[in-house]
Amino acid sequence: MKTSVATSMALAFCLAAGVAHAQTKKELVQRVLVTQQSELEIVSRGIVERPAAQMMQEAGLAIQRQVPPEKREAIGKAIEVEVKKYIDESYPLVRERAIRLAPSTIGAVLEEKMSEDELKQLVAWLESNANKKFQSLGPDMRNAFIQKVLADARPVVDPKVQALDARIRVVLGLPAATPTLSLPASAAAKPGAAPAKSSPK
Repeated sequence: MKTSVATSMALAFCLAAGVAHAQTKKELVQRVLVTQQSELEIVSRGIVERPAAQMMQEAGLAIQRQVPPEKREAIGKAIEVEVKKYIDESYPLVRERAIRLAPSTIGAVLEEKMSEDELKQLVAWLESNANKKFQSLGPDMRNAFIQKVLADARPVVDPKVQALDARIRVVLGLPAATPTLSLPASAAAKPGAAPAKSSPK
């Protein structure tokens, strides 16, 4: 009888330890997700801005082709107002869903694929001052890099952009245009930024 009681107690202890272990992993995963919230927000904004950017591009082409020059600026500003309103209304909705779904998607993968020790190491790095400083330097490093690449690539890519525009105009049966298209002049004009104001993040 004593053996049975001891065995039962040992089993109960093991089960309790297993639950505590699972809770610890979940807590570590949650800490990882907290450090990644800014990334979730960037993804959410990209989801919202992508269709807006495409529609703005199409609207810009339509304005150039179909709207009298004296009315283009006013119509462009009216469209920008509508795009900004759409982004302001939609972004919080997508952000809320992204944060809510992260534990069952990203969190589930981390919990399944990473050990508790690996999660501890990851959390330690993500929450470290070195990582925070590295992340804070990201925008400046990225913008400097993009501007250098744009400047270096423009001479070889701009002729191809002009040729593409010419071929598209031939397909559409439109007259040739004065060459004005080129790579964006600065890092502000990067993919994913809606042109509602130049670059809402």
